[in-house]
Amino acid sequence: MITKKELEILYRNYNRREFICPDPLEFLYHYNTPEDREIAALIASALAYGRVAMIRKNVQWVLDRMTPSPARFLTEVPEPDLRNTLAGFRHRFATGEKMADMLLGAQDMIRRHGTLHAAFRSAVKPEDATVLPALEAFCRHLTRFGAPGHLVPLPERGSACKRMHLFLRWMVRQDDVDPGGWTAVPASKLIIPLDVHMHRVCRYLGLTRRKQADRKTALEITRAFARLTPEDPVRYDFALTRFGIRNDMRIEDLFPTPLADDNG
Repeated sequence: MITKKELEILYRNYNRREFICPDPLEFLYHYNTPEDREIAALIASALAYGRVAMIRKNVQWVLDRMTPSPARFLTEVPEPDLRNTLAGFRHRFATGEKMADMLLGAQDMIRRHGTLHAAFRSAVKPEDATVLPALEAFCRHLTRFGAPGHLVPLPERGSACKRMHLFLRWMVRQDDVDPGGWTAVPASKLIIPLDVHMHRVCRYLGLTRRKQADRKTALEITRAFARLTPEDPVRYDFALTRFGIRNDMRIEDLFPTPLADDNG
């Protein structure tokens, strides 16, 4: 298995803004306040599947219709106007109707709690080992006003919920890459945002031998990282995922021999 020393080297070398493109995380840098950033993060993470060029185009399309402040727009716009604003939107299986359903759930949380941050924080219990119980409540609320479909995965179904954990990483952590803003949610409770690329990298590095990129595997990988950095188990996520989304970077170039038997 990869060591903390090796991971820290990767973190220093690759956890830098110059490696962000084409990550949809870029959209969060356009907003100075956590209130705007959390809305941009929710939209960007929800659409973070499919071809990168299409992700960027469609995230920009939605955010352009919420200028200059996504938080103010969402707070003030009535439901019919929100649905009309998003009419005609499509991102693969997602329609403007489904995006509106999700954002109406977010709107209701903001009206009840003031921010998405406050809504999420209210569901985090000190005894919870991870964010999963709070995330389940958060996702259920996002689906209260319609059927956003796969834009809002339900954690209790066993999915890795990569995009929702990506959203939380962006908003909870703060370093040269993750802009943060959710200061009341402990980074120690975060779960690795696991997709097929990160799963392959983690198997290669000996962090798991499970063959499915599901919730159990995400928790197993998170526990492996937590043994090294218990206060921040997703610290190395951005650096490692560069080897999954960038064509000019391969994990095999750094570690020519796998650190685990990938046939297990």
